Amino acid sequence: MNKHLLQRRQLLWYFGLGVLGTGAAGALLRYEIALPDRAIALSPPPAATLPPLPAQMQLPEFQGISQWLNSEPLTVSDLKGSVVLIQFWTFACINCQRTLPYITRWHQQYAAQGLKVIGIHTPEFAFEREVGNIEAALADHQIKYPVPIDNEFTTWRAYSNRFWPHLFLADRDGMIRYDHIGEGAYDQTEQTIRQLLA
Repeated sequence: MNKHLLQRRQLLWYFGLGVLGTGAAGALLRYEIALPDRAIALSPPPAATLPPLPAQMQLPEFQGISQWLNSEPLTVSDLKGSVVLIQFWTFACINCQRTLPYITRWHQQYAAQGLKVIGIHTPEFAFEREVGNIEAALADHQIKYPVPIDNEFTTWRAYSNRFWPHLFLADRDGMIRYDHIGEGAYDQTEQTIRQLLA
């Protein structure tokens, strides 16, 4: 590994961008490549020229949700006919905070075209379980999309999730077609949203 890349990796780790587990190594590498300073900027092709996305699994049902913020309770069947972005996050996670401007922008930009964003809030620490603290974070980040509170990690387990943040995109039939762990890949995620909406 060259000295420049090693220094960058150490700097990323220092700022909290390191991701635990070898399964997330690709997410960290994608973030490093996307940084400026001698990185090659790769623009994704228009949605119409992207290859078909693989069909994966059906969206699991929301389970063990203690409360819904910004919405009445929803089920997966309520979301049929929409492209669905599932976001696992918790408000004190710095990596989650850095993704929120993108998520809120996508909600604003694509909701009218059929995108539904569901921000599943699953706490890491005890103070993140408090509804008042979550509501303050929604106000701070101007989050208007539905936020189910998953304090018992029941929906987290239904998705076999292990990371904050973690994004899943499902097509209009409720099939998961894309997922991304951690920060970065914003262009790729947005192109996939556009491809599923098309």
